[in-house]
Order: sequence, then structure tokens, then C-alpha cells
Amino acid sequence: MKTLGQPSEQTGLGGRQIHTGHANLGESQLLPPLLQLRPQVSACCWAYFWSASLRVMDVHPAIVKTTGLTWPDEAATEAFAARLARQPGITDAFIALHGDLGAGKTTLVRHLLRALGVQGRVKSPTYAVVEPYELPELNIWHFDFYRFGDAREWEDAGFRDIFASPGLKLAEWPEKAAQVLPVIDLDITLTNRADGARQVTLAANTPAGAALLQGLDAEEHGA
Repeated sequence: MKTLGQPSEQTGLGGRQIHTGHANLGESQLLPPLLQLRPQVSACCWAYFWSASLRVMDVHPAIVKTTGLTWPDEAATEAFAARLARQPGITDAFIALHGDLGAGKTTLVRHLLRALGVQGRVKSPTYAVVEPYELPELNIWHFDFYRFGDAREWEDAGFRDIFASPGLKLAEWPEKAAQVLPVIDLDITLTNRADGARQVTLAANTPAGAALLQGLDAEEHGA
């Protein structure tokens, strides 16, 4: 398996993340996350994030579509990952995974990468922040923002360039970098249940995310 080097810069970032709790809010009531940026961000970066955020708000309407699932065991997780890997839109999607430690976020990512054709060891990017994978016709970046704490790192590590590039982006702990992340296509929230099963909520925030949900639903119901 080959891995990609981390790019140094990126263009085209921007966006406002829409959550299910905001589904009934009007457009003017939703503030772009750049308003929460820390003081360390330079005036130049501030201007960039502001203009990019406005562009994304023009392109992406307020879309929130949700669905719930229950995975009784890891086999169900693997089966879902296989269905997700078969969706055409997966090749250029931004998918965020939410849940407590041990909820199964990395397990889902591993099954998804395997279903997409990644060979060899799939490492957790907890310390490296990002692990890149290169397939013949697909680039994949697996992020873990658990230790992300400085908005300047976004620029310094070249993450902006990655998110402007074609390919699949998977992010664990996205809330740790919410002030700089672009709009998320599909949110996947995992919750452990007392019986050992996992409760799963899928939320689409963009047309691309809605298409993923539609395809998953069609496969599950044999459409």
C-alpha cells in the first residue's frame, strides 16, 4: 500500500456545518463557524474564511435529512461499510464520525477502507492527525482531530489543500476542528447500547450527503 505525502497548502475551504438541531432555523439565523475562530488566526486567513464561507452558503441550501439504524454486532458494521463503499458519491465525500471513545468510529473506518480496496495495515491517526491512502482511482484521508487544538495547524499542516482536493475525507472528532472544517456531507453518530448493539444516526447536510443516504436506503430495501 502506498501513502500520500501531506500537501502544504489548500484552496477552496469554507462552510457552515448544519446540524439536526438547526433544521427549523432560517438561513439568517445560522452563523458561519468562522465567527468562532480564535484570535490567533491572521487577518488574511480571516478574510479568506469569511469569503469562502459566504460562497458555500450560496451553494449549499439548508439540507438536513436523517435516518436511524441499529447495528447488533460488528458484522452489521461491516455490512453497512460495504454498502457505503458502493455508493458513487463516496469518491468525493466528506464524512464525519461522532461518538464517545469506544463507540466504534475507527472500526467503521477500517471496514470502509477495506471495502474500498485498501490493503495492509489501517492505522489510527490519533497522533499523526491524518493518515492518507492512495488507490488507483481514489485518494482517501482519514483524520482524527482528537488532539487538534490550534487553528493555525490547519494551514501549517496543509489540511486546507487536502479538503480542496478530490477524494474521500473521513474525520473522527470533527467537533475539535469545527471552526475550520468545511461543510460535512454526511454525519454518522455512533452510540453504544447496554445490550452491546450500536445505535446509529445518519445526517445528510448537503446534496451529496443526501444522495449517499438515498443510495444506502435503496440498497437496504432492495430498490
